[in-house]
Amino acid sequence: MARVSRSRRLGASPKDVWSVISDPYHLPRWWPSTQRVENVTSTEGKGRKWTQVLETKDGRGVRADYRCISSANAERYVFEQLIEGSPFEKVLKSSRTEIHLEPAGEGTEVTMRSEQKLRGLSRTGGFMMRRASGRILARALEGLDGATGGPPPAEAGS
Repeated sequence: MARVSRSRRLGASPKDVWSVISDPYHLPRWWPSTQRVENVTSTEGKGRKWTQVLETKDGRGVRADYRCISSANAERYVFEQLIEGSPFEKVLKSSRTEIHLEPAGEGTEVTMRSEQKLRGLSRTGGFMMRRASGRILARALEGLDGATGGPPPAEAGS
């Protein structure tokens, strides 16, 4: 199992951060490699589903389906990737992301946690998955800071 956690203090209020993280249509503004979001259900909070189109290094799009499994206004947003029948099924058993918001003065302390259960021989690469997940979470926090009024995220490789 690959578990990773990253935190960052943002200058925006929990309410402002919440408005970005709880709306999948905002993902291209802050989640790394996201080209676009499609098929968002009208349900808000727990049960909401969406498709995220991620861009690969060679510019192709890979579709990944998600659903919100827990939500508490301006406090917590938890979503999981729907693995079964997807291209990710060969590598992952499950993938879950938790975002916690904590008031911090006039800003917000944001903690993101990723938990992925690997399948088959992929389990031997847990350390690589943790490293990659850590980079993704760090970039997501940078992007979230930019999307909520902080400095824009640095380009990959900078």
